[in-house]
Amino acid sequence: MDKIYCIYNPYADNHKGRENANDILFVYPEEDVEFSDITKIDYKELFDALDEYDTVIICGGDGTLNRFINDIRDIDIKCQLLYYATGSGNDFLRDIGKTGSLVMLKDYIRDLPSVTVNGEKRYFLNGVGYGIDGYCCEEGERIRKKSPSKKINYSSIAIKGLLFHYKPKNAKVTVDGKEYNFKKVWICPTMIGRYYGGGMMPTPMQKREDRKNKASVLVFYGSGKLKR
Repeated sequence: MDKIYCIYNPYADNHKGRENANDILFVYPEEDVEFSDITKIDYKELFDALDEYDTVIICGGDGTLNRFINDIRDIDIKCQLLYYATGSGNDFLRDIGKTGSLVMLKDYIRDLPSVTVNGEKRYFLNGVGYGIDGYCCEEGERIRKKSPSKKINYSSIAIKGLLFHYKPKNAKVTVDGKEYNFKKVWICPTMIGRYYGGGMMPTPMQKREDRKNKASVLVFYGSGKLKR
């Protein structure tokens, strides 16, 4: 009998990941699905045991997907690979124009770009943010570690950072071999999709299907905190 594995992120959607993953039981009979915590999986062992007739469903949000694509980057996946969004942001799903449905994932995780920070290479599915957006993620993680059950309000973090805590940086950006220098940079995302941050669209002309050859970079710089 073909196997169906649902891999869920228990931390997705502010610790509702396991509960939300149960939604796939509207599609598959409960007795046919085996649920596994994404934080406790040996991916090589899992995928080596599956064949092309088996199915793995990833349940989570954008953070779950980014973790997944990096954890499996050296593994040959023969089985069917699906994604069901149960996160709080779900920018990947928004970018491909699908909502509330299972998505065939393999084509979207091929030819992904990477970023190297402090010698560590990581692939990304939507974009990489530098500036106050990165500060918000860092602060959110700090709050989560301190109070695991507390719901993270990124809008509040961004406002407090903008008004009090975040200091803009100078940045050197190199695009196609040409160097650009900017002062007082607030955000500088590099994108292969159009959305990040739970619905913000910094690069509306970027096309995901062009990700192998082209990414888009937005630099917001120069203005003061309250100046438009």
